[in-house]
Amino acid sequence: MPLRFVKSLLLFVCPFFVNAQLQNLIIPQPVQLKIKEGFFAIDKSASVQYNTSQTALKPAVDFFLNAVKEVSGVSLPVNKTAAKKIEFILVNDKQLNNEAYTVNVSSSYIKIKGNSYAGIFYGIQSILQTLPQVRTNAALQVPCIQVIDEPRFKWRGMHLDVSRHFFSADVVKQYINLMAMYKMNTFHWHLVDDQGWRIEIKKYPKLTSTGAWRVDQNDKVWGSRPQAQPGEAATYGGYYTQEQVKEIVAYAKARNVTVVPEIEMPGHVASAIAAYPQLSCTQQPQLPLTGGNYNNVSSNYCAGKEEVFSFLQDVLTEVIALFPSKYIHIGGDEVDKGPWKKCERCQARMKKEGLKNEEELQSYFIKRMEKFIVSKKRKMIGWDEILEGGLAPEATVMSWRGEAGGIEAAKMNHDVVMTPGSPCYFDHYQAGPEGEPLAIGGFNTVKKVYDYEPIPKELSAEQHKYVLGAQGNVWTEYISTAEHLEYMVLPRMLALAETVWSPAVKKDWNDFNRRLQFHFKAFEAKGLHYSPGNFTVDIKPASKNGKLEVVLFSEVPTASILYTTDGTVPTVSSTVFTQPIAVANSQTIRAVTMQNGKIMNLQPVEQRFVMHKAVGANVQYAFAPSRSYMADGINSLTDGVRGKSAVNKFWHGFNKNNLVATVDLGTEKTISQITLGCLQHYRDWIFLPTAVKFEVSADGKTFTEVAYINNDLSANTLALTIKDFTAKFAAATVRYVRVTAFTLEACPKGHPGEGKPAWTFADELIVE
Repeated sequence: MPLRFVKSLLLFVCPFFVNAQLQNLIIPQPVQLKIKEGFFAIDKSASVQYNTSQTALKPAVDFFLNAVKEVSGVSLPVNKTAAKKIEFILVNDKQLNNEAYTVNVSSSYIKIKGNSYAGIFYGIQSILQTLPQVRTNAALQVPCIQVIDEPRFKWRGMHLDVSRHFFSADVVKQYINLMAMYKMNTFHWHLVDDQGWRIEIKKYPKLTSTGAWRVDQNDKVWGSRPQAQPGEAATYGGYYTQEQVKEIVAYAKARNVTVVPEIEMPGHVASAIAAYPQLSCTQQPQLPLTGGNYNNVSSNYCAGKEEVFSFLQDVLTEVIALFPSKYIHIGGDEVDKGPWKKCERCQARMKKEGLKNEEELQSYFIKRMEKFIVSKKRKMIGWDEILEGGLAPEATVMSWRGEAGGIEAAKMNHDVVMTPGSPCYFDHYQAGPEGEPLAIGGFNTVKKVYDYEPIPKELSAEQHKYVLGAQGNVWTEYISTAEHLEYMVLPRMLALAETVWSPAVKKDWNDFNRRLQFHFKAFEAKGLHYSPGNFTVDIKPASKNGKLEVVLFSEVPTASILYTTDGTVPTVSSTVFTQPIAVANSQTIRAVTMQNGKIMNLQPVEQRFVMHKAVGANVQYAFAPSRSYMADGINSLTDGVRGKSAVNKFWHGFNKNNLVATVDLGTEKTISQITLGCLQHYRDWIFLPTAVKFEVSADGKTFTEVAYINNDLSANTLALTIKDFTAKFAAATVRYVRVTAFTLEACPKGHPGEGKPAWTFADELIVE
């Protein structure tokens, strides 16, 4: 990737058209904005004014001066007598919070006021977003506006995993630039994980000489990479020197971005154990992981060894010296407690400390590290697993497994950052997945991010204060280049920025989408990669009383939707969607969006529908499907929709319990075949059921088994597999059909979740 981003955020000034200048183009939406007639022309007749005794302002002033010079060639004078003034004014206004600002623009002056550096910097950002052109000799015209603005939440975060794939210091700066432009203020830097240790620790040089490098397997899918073998060269990776870290922290500070380092513990540390095997329970040598194959690999610190705690205190001492952040992130997620159960030292620790189980051992570990962090006058933050076994006294919780952990912590009067996988994981698909780069799974569109409300309804008004804000996470198993990283972040980060900055009552999807189009033009002008993912068509089925209708939806209100029902690729002359489509026979609908006469999708969205005797029928479950995997609702097994690869879009998910579903056909019908579609997705802990039993009944009370089908596919099959379990039997007249899919008791040996509950996913119960 070219080093265009090194020049600073000034390269991101939007090239808006002149006829758009009298509209609100600012993202995130300000609290109050008034647009008036006229412009302030930034030219040689203007001077920048600020109180030079307020030395904290100088980086912001320099930032603005550089931005103007970059886009116009004009070097504005500072504190010189001039006909027009651009003033930066620090005030002590108790009605403004720390990051608040005001902007007042007339034809003769621009005044930006703030209580702090942050406010002044954000006022500058709002001004820069109104500029009409970049790289022009013409005067830059700022529309006459009045802005009163402040953020809704304190924590407006973006996360970046540099362990799975290393990104250079310049790419990290680019990431911080984008954050700053949209008033995001917290960069969560995931520096340590199983596949790479990325920060220099002088006392333990092997952490980077060994732990930062692995055998290059980038030509293979993450979960299918073979482990490294002795003698293979470890050439892929990298790390940040402590000098580079200091430079990045300072760079971020000038843009009002706080860098929060994450040093994983007690799990996800195979990279550290590759460097220092004595830190694990087994103490066996191992090579750095190449991907997602964890067979015979230690990835936890031994909780029974004092050396581990001394090591981590040494590491954190060096880390804390580099990062002035109030928070230090210790991870704490996805700890495989199996090795602790077998470890004599860990079991001895439990006995000595009076710990009942390994969950309490994890809590002991976390609390002990928190005590050290607090002694350094910092606060500990960790993923929501740190709740297991008891929450550390002063800990802040980052809720990623949905919102449950955050809700629990807030009710305990602990601060919380909301970052649930849906919709805050930006490594998930944002469109398609047809035509999209391969992703880890999931489906989080721009609108889904924009519609997110960080404060759960389960919290009382008094508990709202514990929600610090929200954060977008980017895990990089499938993201290895700066271009791909940009594509996954843009424009979802903008949607999240408005969610965490703007008042909830000010949010308006249509208006946001209008403003977004101008920012797209800015991205294009700067060579930034972004996803037009909000052009994806959503195919929504609705079945009732045996009849199926389909509604097509696009997140772009100005786009038209074109579709076909015969499986052919839609063109500009295809049928325009205007009303629900009746589906009377099994068929495939394909759809695209069109804007300004141009098809906007790389590939059409398609959905296969099957008509059968149970379409529209009501379903009753012995055990309810997971709330996270409800597909199209409680009757998704009978909606006529066949599942595809996106695991959280088409499938009902069941964890721990068997799938036991009873379908009422409404009236007696003669049937001779029943099919249940199921999914196996190894890396997402989703496995085919061990067997499926089919039963029928005339009265809903007495059921007769018509088939019992064993699964013949290995649980260790890595490829995504969709399998139909089909029962064929002599024709019978029945009203009720019951299916039982027996869930695999636990993830198989060698799986990252070995021994933990597996998932069963089902899409459609086809009755014929």
